[in-house]
Amino acid sequence: MSNKLLLRVLSGESVERPPIWLMRQAGRYLPEYRAVRARGGSFLDLCYSPELAAEVTLQPIRRYGFDASIVFSDILVVADALGQSVRFEESVGPLLAPPVRQRTDLTLLKAEGAAERLQPVYETLKLLRRALPSETCLIGFAGAPWTVASYMVAGEGSRDQAAARLWAYRDPTGFSELIDLIVQVTIEYLLGQVRAGAEVLQIFDSWAGSLPEGEFQRWCIEPTKVITSAIHREFPGLPIIGFPKGAGAMYPDYALKTGITAVSLDSSMPLQFAKDRLQPHMTVQGNLDPLLLVSGGKALLQEAGRILSLMGNRRFIFNLGHGIVPETPPENVTELVQFVKNWRS
Repeated sequence: MSNKLLLRVLSGESVERPPIWLMRQAGRYLPEYRAVRARGGSFLDLCYSPELAAEVTLQPIRRYGFDASIVFSDILVVADALGQSVRFEESVGPLLAPPVRQRTDLTLLKAEGAAERLQPVYETLKLLRRALPSETCLIGFAGAPWTVASYMVAGEGSRDQAAARLWAYRDPTGFSELIDLIVQVTIEYLLGQVRAGAEVLQIFDSWAGSLPEGEFQRWCIEPTKVITSAIHREFPGLPIIGFPKGAGAMYPDYALKTGITAVSLDSSMPLQFAKDRLQPHMTVQGNLDPLLLVSGGKALLQEAGRILSLMGNRRFIFNLGHGIVPETPPENVTELVQFVKNWRS
């Protein structure tokens, strides 16, 4: 039996308390991260510097003792590996050039050589496996094809992913070629992460909620199923957490059709719905509002207690409904972690 609480819960075991880790637990809210970031060059330079990326991954483990560590990287390294120029601008976000807007633009992308470009992430994972405490689980991750494609097509983040949706409507065959290319590289990327030491994978579909039902099936569920099937062919039983942010009533379809092991809930998901429709089938993860971590105090602990009381100590991982925001006071994270670790059903 594993001594790693996250692996025990993902296998369906009843445990003394839920494991806790937080999306974006390594980041700008920590002064020690900002110190490393200041000497790390660009954001992508930091992602591709194994020693520095491992250091910032370890910072929240040292400070808080989370039950899991997620490798420091970004979902857009796959776009970068495909040959699209990716940079991150302060107060703006990711900028990708040139945008891939139509089928003829696909000639700008190349899957060959992507694995070499992503090699630094594997090196980071190898460093982490040696450095992490024995009880801490190591999580690798990638962006889901739909979400990565939406950035590649728009050339930036967008509120409604209109550019990608329009291409998918006007030329579904051409858009499918882009999705297939991302799927191919993502499979190799995630397999490489597991070979380098990742024990769990998470697939982030941050823009899943922008798609109607039919398109959700085609561009979210089906590509994710291809990825999970390929991973499980090489690593049967490897836990995979899916996060279809904003999927709402389509969460059960996603959870049951993609081949994932566990599903991560955004903050808008009613917990009773998740308890009734999702938890009987798999482990669920979530879904505290990240702004409650900014608020702290009574409101934070009251909602954390409600989540714990409702979801119980089986098939549940405590997490946020999205990532930690930069203005989060570090002491509020300490308060939350201690609260969860001291909780008993």
